[in-house]
Parts: sequence; C-alpha cells; structure tokens
Amino acid sequence: MIYSSISNALGIEWAPLNVPTSRRLETLAAAAWICLVLFGEAACILLFIQLVYSSYWYIALLYGIWMLNDLEICNKGGRTIEWFRSWSWWVYYRNYFPIKLVKTTDLDPSRNYLFACFPHGVVCSGAFGAFATNALEFYKVFAGMTCNMITLGGHFRVPFFRDLVLALGCCASSQESLLHLLDKKNYKGKCVALIVGGAAEALDSHPGEYKVILSRRKGFIRIAMKSGAPLVPVFSFGETDVFRPLDNPQDSLLRKFQEKVRQLTGISPMFPIGRGVFQYSFGVLPLRSPITTVVGKPMEIVKNPDPTNEEVDEIHKEFIRRLIELFETEKSKYLKNHEKVNLVIT
Repeated sequence: MIYSSISNALGIEWAPLNVPTSRRLETLAAAAWICLVLFGEAACILLFIQLVYSSYWYIALLYGIWMLNDLEICNKGGRTIEWFRSWSWWVYYRNYFPIKLVKTTDLDPSRNYLFACFPHGVVCSGAFGAFATNALEFYKVFAGMTCNMITLGGHFRVPFFRDLVLALGCCASSQESLLHLLDKKNYKGKCVALIVGGAAEALDSHPGEYKVILSRRKGFIRIAMKSGAPLVPVFSFGETDVFRPLDNPQDSLLRKFQEKVRQLTGISPMFPIGRGVFQYSFGVLPLRSPITTVVGKPMEIVKNPDPTNEEVDEIHKEFIRRLIELFETEKSKYLKNHEKVNLVIT
C-alpha cells in the first residue's frame, strides 16, 4: 500500500508483472536500439581508448591501421552483412511499436531508385526498421530489390561503431556515395533511402505534428537528375508520436542551444522523453506507438549531368506536390484525427 501510494504520488505508471515474455523481449530490443543510437558512439570511442592504454594496445593499433585504409568504403557502396540485417532481434524491435512497410506500386528491379524519406522524427525509428534491417521483409515487399540507408559520414569515422553501421547496409550522405549507389554500372535494383530533412528536422519532431524541411533542400534533386534515378516519396506515419521531446519554440534558449550544437557537430542534441523499461511515465525508450512507412509512386527523372538552378527548381516543385499528395491520400489510413493533421513544409 505504501509503495503504491508513493508511486501514485509521483505519477509513475508501472508496467504489470505478468507481461508476456515476447513483449519483454520487444522492450529489451527497443532499449538496446535506443542505447546504441544515443550512447553507441561514445561507448565505442571509450572502448578504443581503453584498448590503446591496455595490454591489448596492439589490437587498437592494427584496427586503427585497417580503419584508415577502409575509410572510403562508406562512399563505395558500403559493406552489408545480411545475417546482421536479418537478425531476429530486429523482429522484436519491429513488433515493439509495431512498424509496417507499405508499397503503393511495384518497382522495376532493373532500375535504381532514390527514396526521399520523411519525416526524420527524433531518431528515424520507422525508416531504420524498414530500410536498415530485413525485419519488415523489404526483399519480399520489393522483389528483386536491395536497399541502403544513408546517414551522416561522421558515423563512419568512429571505431567499431562504423562497422555496426556498415553491417546494416548504411552508406555516407555524400554526393560521391549517392551517385555510386545509383549508377547502373555498379548496381541494378538498388533503393537508396535518404532522410532529406536530416538532423535539423529532428528539432521539429513533436507528437501529432508533421513539419518537414524541404523548401531549401534541393541537393537530393540534383543527385536524382545527375543519376537519372526515379525519385520516390516515402512517408512514415506515426514517426513523430514515439517520443515527447521538450518544447523548443524557434526563439527559445533551448532551440538556440540545439541549433548551435547541430551547426558544430551535424547532430541535433535531442532530449527524447518516452518511457522506461519497467514503467511507462518517463525514460528514453520510445513509446509503443505504431509507425507505417509508405513508399509512394516513383517520379521519373530525365538524366541531366549538369542541371541548371531553374531545372532543379522545376523538379523540386513537382516533388513537393507529389509528397503532399502522398500524405493527403494516405493519412486517413494511419492517423487518428487525420482531418486536423496537415503537412507543414518549411
């Protein structure tokens, strides 16, 4: 009684003791994933430093030499390890929310496609499950296709962490990397998933809101035009509902701090508020809220190695129209109170 009274006074909602084993494993998988996202790089750096100053210093030396000679792999198609992408652990991660992958049309396995994904959310939960793992059976949904998710190049400079990211099929967000993956001479049936809004968009992720950064993002349009790869709008409904970030209006001190750190590091310092492992009231675990990643219809792009600004603007305008159309067409299927939810493009 005393324990219950204290919990009620503190506003803590504890998880029941009779939770099925499968749900416990799902929670554990989500916890491991968010810890990897939030603390993985720091842990790997500390591990490397520990090796340097230990009796196993020679392992750090050999790894460092190998890593320096392997730095450009992230711009050359990466190094996917299929068993790691297909690890059953990712199935528990998928089922935790759950996450679903929906296609609106078939893709031609003889061609390559650039997936322009929205929104970023706090940590791209839906896009990660759909395109960086095989938990959503991407290979079955899009027969004959393979996928690489694009992320910041800085992740591939962190010892050990880079190997995990590469194993998941991730590649760097450089022009060299994207054009390499989309080149028909190198690959066929390749889907390249790019989170267009990036870290900046994460700062505008709030439950029930869909605010994406697109008006000033035109680099991906140039990539599509230079490669001739069709552009595919992709939208993850529910992505913004899995965390409850602190309120950060544009002129707030918190937002100014976040923007400054992002400018210096390329990473947005988010303070994800979700739930804990044994209680539902607070913590860094994402909430159990469904995410549906919908892959739209490809937009044909005429190959143009040296597009003008006007040509880029024309394609960009049409892509915005198609993204809005995808959002408006699909939102009633996956969002509650969809009549009151609009896509805001900045």
